[in-house]
Amino acid sequence: MAVVDGESISMVVAVAACVAMALFYVLILYAPTVILRLPTATSFSEFLIRRFICAAISTVVSIVFTAFILPIKSRETSLILGVYGIRTDHVWQGVVYPLLLTSLVYAGSLVSKLLFILESCRENDGGCSLFNDIKSFVQTIPAWVLAAASNISFWRNLVVAPVTEELVFRACMIPLLLCAGFKIYTAIFLCPILFSLAHLNHFRELYIKHNRSYLKASLIVGLQLGYTVVFGSYASFLFIRTGHITAPLFAHIFCNYMGLPELYARGKGLVSAAFLVGVIGFVLLLFPLTNPLMYNDRANDCLCWLGYCMWN
Repeated sequence: MAVVDGESISMVVAVAACVAMALFYVLILYAPTVILRLPTATSFSEFLIRRFICAAISTVVSIVFTAFILPIKSRETSLILGVYGIRTDHVWQGVVYPLLLTSLVYAGSLVSKLLFILESCRENDGGCSLFNDIKSFVQTIPAWVLAAASNISFWRNLVVAPVTEELVFRACMIPLLLCAGFKIYTAIFLCPILFSLAHLNHFRELYIKHNRSYLKASLIVGLQLGYTVVFGSYASFLFIRTGHITAPLFAHIFCNYMGLPELYARGKGLVSAAFLVGVIGFVLLLFPLTNPLMYNDRANDCLCWLGYCMWN
């Protein structure tokens, strides 16, 4: 039995709800100073912690808000959470395959890092020992984990931002749009536009707080918005194809960690070659590695998550 019925939500209601959630996600970030009239944060950590709390509140409100709008027939917890892609089945597939696919775009970056390590080895008089290098790396993991856990930027970039953004802009919005009757490709390209709204506040921070010129702030934010639209489309694609929130979530974390893919490195044609090969591999494997049958069991003549794999 289907968990949701797509005939009960109008397209206007779905779009209005998505826009409201996107705006709420951004505007609540300014609630501590604008609404609550709290004094300005005295440190960067305090500033981000306030934003973490606001983002968490926005996410919970969006999930509850969506649950009231979606015509969810079942009251079983696992099925309700499944609408948001929060599932316990096929978890490793939802993590590993999308990560492998995403890493192909970063083939140039990964090769560049490998070349850097090899160059460092050559400059080292003692040379490099693979065993010793692996042993040293393993020994540094505990210290790295502790350092990361105490780094507020780590929590922002690799935990809070990916989790809250994927839950709001994928898990909440995509079911609304699809159940309202939007075509799948329309939802894939509409959600990223709303996703980009969550980054418009960067213009204010660049223009006012960092004293950048209007033109320079516009160019920086324009580049960021372009990137978020591209990534948002990819994340929406992963969510719809797999039905797992883990797929776009871990891809988001990986991209935030890696930054922009490295296309070129002076004097290192291998980096450009690796990037090109990686992109070709990404295109060729995009559909095979996101085959819904790899992430879902056949049920009620539906091959995947809520029937959304029926591309239209």
